[in-house]
Amino acid sequence: MASVRRNLISRQPFAPRRLGVGSYILQVGSEDAQTHALFADSFAALGRLDNITLVMVFHPQYLESFFKTQHYLLQMDGPLPLHYRHYIGIMAAARHHCSYLVSLHARDFLHVGGDPAWLHGLENAPQKLQNLGELNKGLLKAEEHSWSLAELVHAVVLLTHYHSLASFTFGCGVSPEIHCDGGHTFRPPSVGNYCICDIANGNHSVDEMHVNSAGNVSVSDSFLEVEALVEKMRHLQECRDEEAASQEEMASRFEIEKRESMLVFSSDDDEVTPARDVSRHFEDTSYGYKDFSRHGMHVPTFRVQDYCWEDHGYSLVNRLYPDVGQLIDEKFHIAYDLTYNTMATHKDVDTSMLRRAIWNYIHCMFGIRYDDYDYGEINQLLDRSFKVYIKTVVCTPEKVTKRMYDSFWRQFKHSEKVHVNLLLIEARMQAELLYALRAITRYMT
Repeated sequence: MASVRRNLISRQPFAPRRLGVGSYILQVGSEDAQTHALFADSFAALGRLDNITLVMVFHPQYLESFFKTQHYLLQMDGPLPLHYRHYIGIMAAARHHCSYLVSLHARDFLHVGGDPAWLHGLENAPQKLQNLGELNKGLLKAEEHSWSLAELVHAVVLLTHYHSLASFTFGCGVSPEIHCDGGHTFRPPSVGNYCICDIANGNHSVDEMHVNSAGNVSVSDSFLEVEALVEKMRHLQECRDEEAASQEEMASRFEIEKRESMLVFSSDDDEVTPARDVSRHFEDTSYGYKDFSRHGMHVPTFRVQDYCWEDHGYSLVNRLYPDVGQLIDEKFHIAYDLTYNTMATHKDVDTSMLRRAIWNYIHCMFGIRYDDYDYGEINQLLDRSFKVYIKTVVCTPEKVTKRMYDSFWRQFKHSEKVHVNLLLIEARMQAELLYALRAITRYMT
């Protein structure tokens, strides 16, 4: 058991600081019964306790919902055969060059009787799976696929699930288990470089709070950032209570935020060349996220009042793939509503405004608008470094770096940054589902 707990989130070899491995194992052994039950369920279902589980367990309520959903998608009765499900997971992970997830599901694919030849490249898989290539890139044309509607919904849910899980893997710097390929090798700097004990306990060292893009941020400066954020939330709540913006003003603020989100990019925004063992599962290796604004294209607005998850997507999924809509909906709500009423060292804080700003900013990047939300709040609550991190994790997670991770919310614990990533991946999954399910609905009518 101890071996799979090492190298939890570091992308560099395990290098203990401050606390020893023994101390960490003892702490894990003293965790509550819910955590132990989750570990047992994971091991029973997957035959392993992977590093994604060990990071998500910061938030056991979410992890339990995640387990139930993933178990149903991969192992319970459904329209697609088991080996197809794992292969679609491989395709989705390969889109973001996520070799960790590709490797995990390649083993699972073979375990359920998948043809080893398919792992040599997408061209060796059935044409039916090859046809998912365009869908995997986010371009749904249902009439081009030889799929039943139930199969297509199952495939869409799997693709969005693993696109989002790739975002979580890179966003939290999860690397392979020590006994797996790449689990005991030097890697380029990324989110890692933490002691496993720090990650397990949600701590961070003083050294980390001195580092940002300028290289000279002090602990007191990062503390003041938290104070400023709490004050902004209080001020915005007072403004809400006093006077609400008009519909015209809120529509204008959405368009401004949507345009500005297209201009948010990192100075580290270099192309990433995928390894051959990953790229062979993705048909178009040159494909990646492209900002519409950089190509002079307009992003059409998707109004949730016209098509939303609660009123349309949920019922469509449940009708064509029973019970899955309920599981996904539960996971969305847990991620969105999850709070411990804390922000760094502050307690008894209502974080709902901040959580909504993060969720709606992600949907805004996808052109999705909520008529009842004032998008002016986003610029008040999310600074540029945080926006860069959000956009990179959601759109091009393979480009996430340690500097991005360090540069936002420097006073916050790692557990709080994992919490942020749960919001990011669920908002991304819902956004992708909305577009795909709306296209299926239009095809059906």
